[in-house]
Order: sequence, then C-alpha cells, then structure tokens
Amino acid sequence: MQSDFFIKNRARLIEKLKGGLCVLSAFNLMQLSNDGSASFEQESNFWWLTGIDYPNWQLMIDGTTGKSCLICPDIDPISEIFDGGLSADEARLLSGVDKVISTDEADILLRNLAKKHSLVYSLKEHPQSANFNFVRNPAIKNCTEKLERIFNNVMDCRNDLAVLRSIKQVEEIKNIKKAISTTIKGFDSIKKDLSEFRYEYEVEAEFTYLFRRLGLSGHAYQPIIACGRNACTLHYVKNNSRLKKHQLILIDVGARYNNYSADISRTYSIDTPTKRQIAVHNEVEEAQLRIIKLLKPGLLISEYSSTVDEIMKDALMKLGLMSNRDDLSNYQKYFPHAISHGLGIDTHDSLGAPKYFEQGMIITVEPGIYIPDESIGVRIEDDILITAKGHENMSSKLSTSL
Repeated sequence: MQSDFFIKNRARLIEKLKGGLCVLSAFNLMQLSNDGSASFEQESNFWWLTGIDYPNWQLMIDGTTGKSCLICPDIDPISEIFDGGLSADEARLLSGVDKVISTDEADILLRNLAKKHSLVYSLKEHPQSANFNFVRNPAIKNCTEKLERIFNNVMDCRNDLAVLRSIKQVEEIKNIKKAISTTIKGFDSIKKDLSEFRYEYEVEAEFTYLFRRLGLSGHAYQPIIACGRNACTLHYVKNNSRLKKHQLILIDVGARYNNYSADISRTYSIDTPTKRQIAVHNEVEEAQLRIIKLLKPGLLISEYSSTVDEIMKDALMKLGLMSNRDDLSNYQKYFPHAISHGLGIDTHDSLGAPKYFEQGMIITVEPGIYIPDESIGVRIEDDILITAKGHENMSSKLSTSL
C-alpha cells in the first residue's frame, strides 16, 4: 500500500470523530517459549491507519489541526541487533505522518494536549473479550490506562473504525481477490492429488508451501484440515490425524496477501462417498446457493438472519436431523455457528453492527452441518462482495463438488 492510503484513512477517521484527538497503540510482541517471541501480527486498526507492521509503536492524531505523528518505541541496541527495527524516516515515508517523535516527547505533548482536550479517543478492550479463551495482547489496555491518567475521558472508537473499515476500498478489494485466487490454487492442487496424502498435516504443508512459493506471507489464520469426526470441532487445528477411506475431509484455509485475508472452506471425499455423505453435502451446497442469492445492498441483517434460519431448517429437516421447525435444540446442535462474518485485514472483520448490507462490504457465507455421531462434518464457505446491484462471489471459480 502507498502512504496515500493510510493518509486517506486517517482523514476519514478525523471526519468520523468530528475533529477529536485520537491515540492508538500497535500490538506488543508476545512470548512463545522460554526467551522467544511468537510471530508478530499487528493490531489491524493500527495497521489500517499507519501501514506500520512493527510492535510497540503508537499513533497520535490531532483532529483540530489535521496533523498526525508516530511515537517511536525505545529500542535498546541489543534488541535492534537481534530483531532489527524501523527507523523514523522509514516510518514517516511508509505512513505519511507529519512527524515521528520519541516516547519522552510524546509524554510532554499528551499533557499539553490534555489542556485543550478533555476527551481522547482510543481503543478499549474488545467487547467480546470476556469470551476469549486466550490471553489478550496487553498493548491496548496499557495505552488506555495511560491515557486515563492524563485525560478526563477516554472514549472507545473501535466501532467507528469498524464502520469505516467495513466498506472496502478499491485497493483492499484487489488485495483480497489476490489472496482468494491464491487460496483457490491451493484447493485445486490438493483436490487433484488428495489420494496421495496420508495425514492431515500433509495437506496443511502443501497449502503452506504453495502460499510461500507464490510470494504470499502465508496463512491468514490457523488452517483447519479435519478428517471425519474432527470436522465436528469447528476450530480444529491439530491437523495430525490419518486420512481414512470412506470419510470426508473438511478444509478451511485462507491465504494472506498484503495483510488481507481469504477465508474459504470445502469438504471433499477421500474415497467414494456414501449416500449419507452425499446427502449431507448436497443439502449444505443447496443451502449456500439459496443464501448467497439473498445478498444485496439494503438487505436488512435481521431479515437475512431469519431467512438463513429457515433455509438451514429446511436442510436439517430433509436429513432427518430435526423433528420439526421449532426444534431449536437440534437446530443449534447440527448448525452451531453464524452463517457469515466480515472479511478484510482480520479474517473475522467487524462490520460495525450495521442494520443492513451496503455496497463494498465483504462477508463470508458458510453454512455447515455437523453430525458427530456419524463422523460427518460438512462446511462450504465462499467470500462475497456486496455490489451496487447485488453481489459477487469472489471465490466462485472453486468448485463446491464433493
């Protein structure tokens, strides 16, 4: 991305916040093992506003002047030798900010700005963070707590950023389409040679090899390669079971290109599928086609959700998995996840809780039916762009056949 992209995004945020002051933090490095860090992934809002893909930086936007600056982290010489870093000049050129300042300079500047601004915008903890089963990156909380010591009021701008990011720009759509086309190449290669793989991890390795060989950074998320009953664990990522004949394999994989994600799922038969496997796959495939046809700008999210429920109930009734349409217990048992989510820098990109779909939004459509007692799990997932007249299935070139 060129610096103009990030400059434009900051200007849009200033307009959204009506000229307010905003301070955001990059993520910190996180521990992986004894004295080693995990692979770094940037906080998506920070990257969208700066293009900086390094830890511990901060961004300050003063909406009253329209000026922005980056706050450079203090890096000791030993860390720089081992891990490298980003110079002030490189950061300024990449992001298009007006200047880069030190943390000491930032502390003085923030206290001076607090005399003019009683309110500052920042990111607060994710609203669903209490449900996360992992330790959250401390950078967001640390930044908020520091601002609370200086300003009278710290207001969360997470949803404002989500609304802005929900409508994808031309450059973003291009990047996502590149990630999708590369992911499709991986699926086509895997399906062609599926009989040659013995373990789930071999399939994962083939995708990884292809993505890196084609110059992409790798996977947008942990790949799911789930054979048989493993497919009934929605976020199964161990990928270490043997591939067995007469079972289905669910593959949920997405490449990442220029920090933008693809997210595609297909379910294939390792050998000749049974009549039951074919029936389940056919119902999921038919349901997905019906659901995608609904998508257009102006469609109420509530109407979309209720219609999806009816379509999925049709599928489960045909398969004998629901006794009647009010059998919500079995409905949630066999279809336990949401039908769609936003897609962008984050694989699960927030749309900002809109009331209806708008042109430029990108979502997934991923119906699935999971029957643990029969060791059957089927999901078909495509990436859909909402267009002026309807929608574009950006991953439609990949066959959904079993």
